Amino acid sequence: MTDTPPQSQNWNAFAEQWNEQFLEAFENNVEAQARFVESWAETVGEMSDDAEFSDGVEGYARAYEAWMNASQQMVERMNDQFEGEDVEIEEFRDVWLNTANEAFKEVMSTTAFAKMTGETVGDVLELQQEADEAAEETLRSLGFPTESDVVEVGDRLVELERRQHAVEQKLDRVLDHLEEQ
Repeated sequence: MTDTPPQSQNWNAFAEQWNEQFLEAFENNVEAQARFVESWAETVGEMSDDAEFSDGVEGYARAYEAWMNASQQMVERMNDQFEGEDVEIEEFRDVWLNTANEAFKEVMSTTAFAKMTGETVGDVLELQQEADEAAEETLRSLGFPTESDVVEVGDRLVELERRQHAVEQKLDRVLDHLEEQ
């Protein structure tokens, strides 16, 4: 009986591990794209403006095209690797990172994304204001000074300093007038 040479066993183990990693990465990519599509579809579905909808769909299409090009690059580089070309593992990582940047740039440059972001920021600011008001009410009910109380005291102090300065100026004029006589 002839056994498989150790180099062949090592190569088979390496190829099997490489295939498993590639399939896992590919599955993760497909899942990420599916989540992206679902999120994007929800956002675009909520919009009423046809121009924004069209812009959103076009942005998604450009992002999808970027992902498909990356998938094609990965397959080509995998084939190159199997044909014996020295392909650095970092090259595969870079393809996905660059593609993610490109895809997100395509989506983020749409009016649909801008509208969604603006609405989200508006919602967050509104929630922050409600939280601030609730905190002030709680502090006030516990007898603690609130931010608005401190601001009011500060404003009053500034006004008192302004009035004091005006009185000092008048007093200086009166004293100057008395000294002249």
